[in-house]
Amino acid sequence: MSRNKVQFQKSISIHSFIAKFGTEEQCRKHLFSLRWPNGFRCPYCGYDQYCHLNSRPLYQCNHCHHQSSLIAGTLFAGTKLPLTIWFLAIYLITQEKNGISALELSRELGISYNATWRLKQKIMQAMKERDDELPLSGFIQLDDAYWGGVKKGKRGRGASNKSPFVAAVAMNEEGHPMKMRFSMVTGFRKGEIRDWASHHIESASLVISDGLSCFNAIESADSHHLKIVTGGGAASVKLPYFTWVNTMISNVKNAMHGTYHAIKRKHLPRYLGEFCYKFNRRYDMAGMLTQLLTDCIKTSAMPARLLKLAEVRW
Repeated sequence: MSRNKVQFQKSISIHSFIAKFGTEEQCRKHLFSLRWPNGFRCPYCGYDQYCHLNSRPLYQCNHCHHQSSLIAGTLFAGTKLPLTIWFLAIYLITQEKNGISALELSRELGISYNATWRLKQKIMQAMKERDDELPLSGFIQLDDAYWGGVKKGKRGRGASNKSPFVAAVAMNEEGHPMKMRFSMVTGFRKGEIRDWASHHIESASLVISDGLSCFNAIESADSHHLKIVTGGGAASVKLPYFTWVNTMISNVKNAMHGTYHAIKRKHLPRYLGEFCYKFNRRYDMAGMLTQLLTDCIKTSAMPARLLKLAEVRW
């Protein structure tokens, strides 16, 4: 029996990682090459000649004397943690298929739980923001899904303890899943789905959904819509039209239940974004580390106070 090439692909061993990023200087050099691949350029005047300051880790432009930091304007800005901790955290997050909790991550990193929680939320925010920039295209299976525990009262759609999210899986012409997007919404209403589709679905794509009326808004977002009324129940889950979207919903839910003790509603989009980011880049696990480091550079700084404020949306 042939092996699954995705599951058995080569990755970065912990020994290789330590040899390449075991020191602060190694991490700084790698981050410098990612941020300025063609050499340093002053963000103020664009001049390419600079000098290092002895008193602080800054680069000073020889033309305008503007001082720049390696991590200024990135997700790492303002951090008190060494880059070796950030690199190791990103390595562990990208190489673990089912996710890693903040508690387990804190044990691996050797720092406090609170510091680890903030670090992980910031990394997941970068994963979500950068992944959301790439809309789905082609043949797309679409379904409604919910996250939340079992409580007394109303069940199913409209239950107060449930957090609704849109689940979409894009397939290639052979019917194999290529990318997915799980996005939390306030509710399954036409206006909400129209806005979601205009942001996450490329025009002229073919979207296949069940009979939920709000999914008709897909058509107003310049996409083709094939509606298949399933009738609900356990039998509808087995329909071939929704095989991959139902499979991915089940896989993600099982992984989240098995890894995380509890997920607050306002942080749910980041956890969903983490799984989507890794699934969409699953064909290159070795390159995912550098890719996420690059995406962290492109992501704006996120102070700890912003992590606990408003609910993150798609």
